[in-house]
Amino acid sequence: MKNEKLQNMLRFFKALADESRLKIIGILATQECSVEELAVLLELKEPTISHHLTKLKQLELVRMRPEGNTHFYQLDKEVWQSMSKEVFNAEKITSFADDVNLRTWEMKVLNTYIDGDFQNSESMQYLREIPSASKKRLMILKWIIDKFEVGVNYPVDTVDEILKRYYPDFETLRKALIDSRLMKEDNGIYWRT
Repeated sequence: MKNEKLQNMLRFFKALADESRLKIIGILATQECSVEELAVLLELKEPTISHHLTKLKQLELVRMRPEGNTHFYQLDKEVWQSMSKEVFNAEKITSFADDVNLRTWEMKVLNTYIDGDFQNSESMQYLREIPSASKKRLMILKWIIDKFEVGVNYPVDTVDEILKRYYPDFETLRKALIDSRLMKEDNGIYWRT
């Protein structure tokens, strides 16, 4: 089911990834037209217009009304609105990445900068260096801040003792936690935000 929705999304974007089809949709949103009219308006050949209309009909974005030997096309605004809601719905868009482990990058960063099993709080862990890249540094700082409990006030000596377990330059690490707003300080008392 999910793969089917993803395929529908891909068909939708492929159909719209063409300047002529977008112009056809724009025209058909305002008026009903025949293939001949669209060909004249867009300065394209009728078979080319028919090809574009076929792509749009496959998604049911346009509907056709026969009148004698002529077929008139119009944008199906209800289908368009329904498709737009589905396509531009944040929850549905994020569901397409459900099978992607979004923590893979985080694990790679932690493996790069931490010696020891960072997933096991009982094992010895040691920060090799503080990354210079801001996103990686924040990832490491979030790992470090987890060593502090939420709602607990820590005197500076206790903060430094905890940080020394993971990195010898505890002052730089403490400052980085403050600068990143993961920790706050007031009169020598620190707490996790």
